[in-house]
Amino acid sequence: MSPLETSRPGVLLLALGMLALTILVGIWAARRTRTAKDFFIAGQRIGLLVTAMATMSAAFSGFVFLGGPGLTYRIGVGSLFIILPVGFTSGLLCWVVGKRLRLLASVREVYTIPDALECRYRSRLTSGLGALAVVVGTIGYLGAQILALGVLIEAIFGTREALGPWSPLVAMTVGMAVVLLYSIAGGMMAGVYTDLLQGGVMLLAAVAVFVRALEVGGGATGIIGSIADSELFAGMLSPFGGVSVMTALGFFFVFGVGVLGQPHMLHKFYMLREVGQLKWMPLVLGASQSVCLLIWVGVGLTVPALVARGRMLPLDRPDDATMRFLLDFTPDLVAGLALAGALAAIMSTSDSFLNIGAASLVRDLPRLVGRPVHRQLLWGRVATAVVAVAATCLALAYGDLIALLGTLAFGTLAAALAPALAVGLNWTRVSAAAATASIATGLGLNLILELLQRQRWVPGLGATPIEGVLPPAVALAGSFVVLFGITWLRGDPDGERIDPDILAIMRS
Repeated sequence: MSPLETSRPGVLLLALGMLALTILVGIWAARRTRTAKDFFIAGQRIGLLVTAMATMSAAFSGFVFLGGPGLTYRIGVGSLFIILPVGFTSGLLCWVVGKRLRLLASVREVYTIPDALECRYRSRLTSGLGALAVVVGTIGYLGAQILALGVLIEAIFGTREALGPWSPLVAMTVGMAVVLLYSIAGGMMAGVYTDLLQGGVMLLAAVAVFVRALEVGGGATGIIGSIADSELFAGMLSPFGGVSVMTALGFFFVFGVGVLGQPHMLHKFYMLREVGQLKWMPLVLGASQSVCLLIWVGVGLTVPALVARGRMLPLDRPDDATMRFLLDFTPDLVAGLALAGALAAIMSTSDSFLNIGAASLVRDLPRLVGRPVHRQLLWGRVATAVVAVAATCLALAYGDLIALLGTLAFGTLAAALAPALAVGLNWTRVSAAAATASIATGLGLNLILELLQRQRWVPGLGATPIEGVLPPAVALAGSFVVLFGITWLRGDPDGERIDPDILAIMRS
């Protein structure tokens, strides 16, 4: 791919214009960020539309715009099991967990998900383990965004050809530096107000690219026919694509149920101005998510069809699918809009993860050892930079698809947090011991299984990341089993260890 500054200057100008606007919003937000409450939960004065768009933008990022089409190119329609649950996850998120988190924010000073765990279970150990899971998952998910940023910057400036092996390091470092400019300054206040702008760009980009993909591919019939007739993509359109039945069903389970443990999405409920607005949020959130996923399906299936026809060379790196399609088959306006949308999505999600990761480091983990941090606004900004550096190192070391790193991070958060939050906030019998054991099981089991699957030092023990049973699915199931098992053996039958105000919220 030729650098955009020489081959497509119009596309470059649109993308950089979006970047400049985002930074300006961050500067504006920094002037309104005066307290830790402003930095971590945007002052709790955000309306329905901004909250819904912020939640969508945090969930859909480089994972959808770049990782999704790349994963589809590699494993076929099996990747769609990741996005099939979107039809019900927005309602599940709002009705099972969201309402209670918002009510909790009305009666307690809660800025993070570990704050909610401590209020519910009255256990610093439960809260501390939850914070550890948040930090680990945050670094993983942020690493996926940095990988995506690297792909974008390499395409825009042609660094792969100019810098050779140093290109990924330079591209990822530059991208994360831009995100840090407004994340450190404005915190969540910067994030939510850019999310409204960025979410709108993402929606427009997804529709425009999907329409163009259908046009270039010859419609759905032409796309499917080209793939089906190609030996190169044999099996791509089979019910589970290039993965096993267990892997596909694992995707569905993790991304369907695991959404209840995603702090970057749950965190947004703290910010909502009025609880009554929640009744409309599933509709707004679900509709916007469905529109954004058009780019996953459109580009993910059109690129293999074009390769099958000989109109595009086979991809050396599947994550290049979106950029190759945009730069070779779309007009400047569509390519610029989509590139701006991808940048918007990545920056929005990165800001959310930087914020919640910093909050866990500054507020939650120190509380576990009884050493609260003073001047949290200052140290929150320092912690943001620490999380960014750690995520960049992970992105450089991971060496695989954006979507696979995103799945690992999503699964880590799901396995560790979903049972303790989704069940614990709705069932008074769940004890602190059950929640603590569940979090430890989900976090530890997922990381151990992932390590074993990727190891290469014991012949025959490891497997490629998309073969067999999905580690996050096993870890999430194990976490639920432990939670229910311990609750059955030694639960709190009357919720006697729950504070009265928390009990009232759970019974509302």
